[in-house]
Order: sequence, then structure tokens, then C-alpha cells
Amino acid sequence: MRENARVTGDYKGDYQELVDEISELLGVPATLENRDFELIAFGAYDSEGDLDPSALDPVRTRSILTRRSTAAVRTWFEGFGITRASAPVRIPPTPEAGVYRGRICLPVRHRGVVLGYVWLLDSDPGPTERQLDAAMRVTARIGALLADEAQHGADLSRELRAVLTAERGWQADMAVAALRTALGGRADGPYTVLCAAPWPSADPDGAPSPRTVPHTTALCTVPWGVSEQALAVLVRLRSTDALGAAHAVAGRLSERAREVGGGTGTGSDTVAVRADGLAVGVAAPRLPLGELGAAWQEACAGARAVRAEPRLGPVVEWGALGPYRLLTALPPETAHDPAVRPLLSPAHRELARTAEVYLDCAGQAGRTAAALGIHRQTLYYRLSRVEQLTGLDLDDGEDRLLLHMALKGARL
Repeated sequence: MRENARVTGDYKGDYQELVDEISELLGVPATLENRDFELIAFGAYDSEGDLDPSALDPVRTRSILTRRSTAAVRTWFEGFGITRASAPVRIPPTPEAGVYRGRICLPVRHRGVVLGYVWLLDSDPGPTERQLDAAMRVTARIGALLADEAQHGADLSRELRAVLTAERGWQADMAVAALRTALGGRADGPYTVLCAAPWPSADPDGAPSPRTVPHTTALCTVPWGVSEQALAVLVRLRSTDALGAAHAVAGRLSERAREVGGGTGTGSDTVAVRADGLAVGVAAPRLPLGELGAAWQEACAGARAVRAEPRLGPVVEWGALGPYRLLTALPPETAHDPAVRPLLSPAHRELARTAEVYLDCAGQAGRTAAALGIHRQTLYYRLSRVEQLTGLDLDDGEDRLLLHMALKGARL
């Protein structure tokens, strides 16, 4: 079973079988959560009294419906020593905490490390010691499976990072071949790559587990800028014209970023999402893995554009990025045109904004004045100052193009 799960990368069915086995052994419903209290599988044991409404306390209901528990719930349960336990732990009912039924926690360990928990609703008289011993033997098998999955995820993370950071040529070809081998039967596409930046974890290995971000195949962190890092996500799609999974991943990453920090695209377009400072770009779907490097560049471009121009968010398609489709592909120094440099100084920030809005409005004075909330005469005065500072003629099409591109490029 473990070897099959490792090759296919699909552990869900194995977990479900093991949880159902525990439910049958003990005659009570069982749920399996990882050590971060995120639901992996739950079993329903069909016997008289199982549908008692008192079994559906708020904590259990939320865990099943949202597939995770709150930080407060996690802290409360960990207070009973479950992170250190190697035997079943009984937790009494506490209505004020939303726990109306007592629990039995079976810690899931592998080589001395807790990897998750099997939760049972306690009852009177409850499981016998012999039954619990049998259930703990099953948790050992679950622990081995969780460890195997974690190692497989680490391998995929390493291979994905190698593909996205490799130089073109033989290094890139070797990295793609290694990733293809690690993916096994899942190597066939279509795939998309997602860039979330800046990722709020300072840990170079701070990528979340793929299990905590549904629809993902692999995740890794990649250097972003001088001191930040981005999160790269490989998402397998149903088809090249279905980016629903990418949207779901973007939403989950926004939630995860808020947790870590303490605090709709279509077709072949790249998508980007902005939430609480996190910008997420999703590349156009690709069939061959050999194109993941190009997909990563698209995803990064989407994230950069959203950070530079918040009005593009919270969701923006690659086809709607306008000049940023070209600007993100240019070296950063190209945005610093000598003619426009004086306008970009802090002292002339208002003039630069006036010029950009004027050009965004296709040179229409009425629209520009309304957008800025100023009088037309004030607008004309500011535009004349822009011409004096830059030496550009705003009645000349090429001069307008240069100014517009330089102003947009400066945002990046």
C-alpha cells in the first residue's frame, strides 16, 4: 500500500481505509488530523446513537466542514499533553470550549515524532484497553504513511525548485527529467505554476505542506528580490481552459499568508491575486513540464504587476495587465529613462501622478481633471511643468509613449 501511494502521490484513499479500520475496531466514528489540526480523513461508524445531535459539537462540526480547527482549539487540546503522548489521551467534555462530548486522542507517531492525531468521541463504557491497543497499532501504520508522504513532498519541493531556478540548457533539462521521475504517473499535464510573493515566512523551507493547500502537487520557496522569498506552487489542472483549481489555491494561500504573518481568470491567461500585501500570479496552463520555467516567469510577472498597481487586483488576468505584459519582461534599469528621471524624484510625485493619469485617460483633459479632482487650469499648469522637467512634448505620440512606459515601469 505504501509503495503504491508513494509512486502515485495519492495517499487519500489509504488514509480513509485506515481511519475506517479504526472506526470498525472501536465501534465509534474516528477522524484523522495532521499535527496542524487540519482534517485528513474521517470515518462514520453506523450504529445506534451515532446520530445523536450532541455528537455534533461546534469543534467537531467545524473541523469536518472547514477541514481545520482554529488556533485556539489547537492550543486548548495541546494543553492535555497530546504532542508528547505515546498512548491514548482522554479529554473531558468542556461545553464552554465548544466541546460537548469527551474525546479520546490517539497520537500518530513515527520514529518518536508526532505527525497527527486520531480523534474518537468518548462514550460510556467506551473502548476497552484491548481495543485501544489494536487501534494504536493502526495509528503506527498511519504514521508511516504520513512520514512517507512528507518525504515525497520534500522530494517534489526540491525538484520543483531546481526546475524554476536552473539555467537554460542541460541543467534545465536534467531538472525537468528529475521532476518528471518524482511525479511518476502524474507527470502528464496540464499544469500551471503559481507565484505568491512576498511569502511571509522567513524560513527558506517555510513552504506549507501540499496537503494544507488543496489542488497542489508541489510547493517550494524561491528567492524574491534582495531579502524576500516567493512561494512557487505547481497545480495540476483538469484541462488547459479550466483554471478553477488555480483560483482555489490563490484563495487558500491568501488565508495561509494571514495565518503565517499573524494576521477569476479564464482560458490561457495568467491570473494574479492580491490580499493583505500578498500578490499571487498564476501562469498560463502548460502541457509539457519543460515549459515550467517560462510559466514561472509569467507567474512572477503577474505578482509583480499586482504589487506595482493595486488597482489591478484583487484578481487580474494576464491579458488585462496592459503595458505590464511588456514591462515585466524588461530589465529593471530600462525604466529609468534620463528624460523622465527628474519627474520621478520625491519632490515631483504629484506631477508624475498627474502625467500618468493624463496618459491613462488617453490625453483627455476633462476625464483627467475629473479623475484627479482638480480644475482644468490646474491640470494644464501641471502638464506644462511636466514638459519643462522632461523636455518631452505631450502633443507628440512618441514622447507620450516614452513617458507613459517610463512611469509604468517605475512602479515595478
